[in-house]
Amino acid sequence: MTPVDIDEEVRIIKRVGFEPWLILKLVKAFKEARKGKLKTYDEHKFELKWAENLLRLERSIVEGYYEPGASVAFVIFEPMVREIFAAPFIDRVVHHFLSEMQAGWWDRRLIYDSYSCRKGKGTLFGIKRAQTMMRQVSRNGERKAYVIQLDISGYFMSLPRNKLYERVRWGLDKQFEKYKDDTAAYRLYRTCDFLWQKVIFDDPVKKAWKRGLRENWNPDVLPLRKSLFAQPPGQGLVIGNFTSQLSSNIYLDKLDRFVKNELEYKYYGRYVDDFFIMVPEEEYERAKRDIVRIERYLKEELLLTVHPTKRYLQPVSRGMHFLGARIYPHQIYLSDRLQAKFNRAAEEFCCGYKDLDSITSYLGLLKHYDANKFMRQLSQRLGWDLK
Repeated sequence: MTPVDIDEEVRIIKRVGFEPWLILKLVKAFKEARKGKLKTYDEHKFELKWAENLLRLERSIVEGYYEPGASVAFVIFEPMVREIFAAPFIDRVVHHFLSEMQAGWWDRRLIYDSYSCRKGKGTLFGIKRAQTMMRQVSRNGERKAYVIQLDISGYFMSLPRNKLYERVRWGLDKQFEKYKDDTAAYRLYRTCDFLWQKVIFDDPVKKAWKRGLRENWNPDVLPLRKSLFAQPPGQGLVIGNFTSQLSSNIYLDKLDRFVKNELEYKYYGRYVDDFFIMVPEEEYERAKRDIVRIERYLKEELLLTVHPTKRYLQPVSRGMHFLGARIYPHQIYLSDRLQAKFNRAAEEFCCGYKDLDSITSYLGLLKHYDANKFMRQLSQRLGWDLK
């Protein structure tokens, strides 16, 4: 969505009135929420009476009785085992509305090297930025440099909702601070605040119904640390909501600024809960000591912990695993996991289980990797002629 200009929004509210303005925004959010959901039963049911449903949603927001509905919980196994909550379509409309109202403001605040779920960023951007930093910190291989990778333990499941709301509220206050005496802007502010509270503090496990085998929730399949059903009240963020990635970036903005501004590391990047620091050899010992400061900051300020085993310290020349790639200063290779997924998709295509579209995205992705050897081995095994 296009970043919101609050000045323009306030002018629209004053011109057409608050409620017509909200309906216009909900219609836009409805159109965005439909994308990629046109084949779902929930979307079809909503669309049969979309105008009536949006008017009912608008009334529930204006009068303050909107409540999120029951989600569908299920477990996925690719790229790793995770628990997903799919919100009702009407709630996804609310999520898109909130994202439109705030994503643009936060995007302008977030550091450049925060890659997750931002327009013009993403996994491939993060991979190439990491490679660029490798070249810069090592002066194209002329000096020794190191990369330190850390991971936040159980990030989504351990995120405290009250502290997330404090951060979201801080952003709202900053976004609207110059409109504090404007009645129209205040009503807009209160609407966003009201909906954020409903989204953040909603406890989906109380009303969700599980789809799939009961065994999928066995701790041997889905560890308790990865299930929202096993977390204490007020802790954990739903994986699957459209607002979750925005909320993730909002919450970890403080970590990014701590590392960039207070610790003053130039070569730093983050994708969700996976982040790295690169330093020349003369700063390596300081960086190792600062890992303790980062751990303390996460624990005391954000109530999060660094994963005890997912931490890697090694020379830049030996590369790094990041976002599904093995990255070196002058090469980028597919990770073993991505190779396995591509192999499986190619085999299913050859057996007639899937059509060409199922591997087209992989073929388009490969042009960004040094994958000639992989493709040669794959074509020989499957009998493809790639000349």
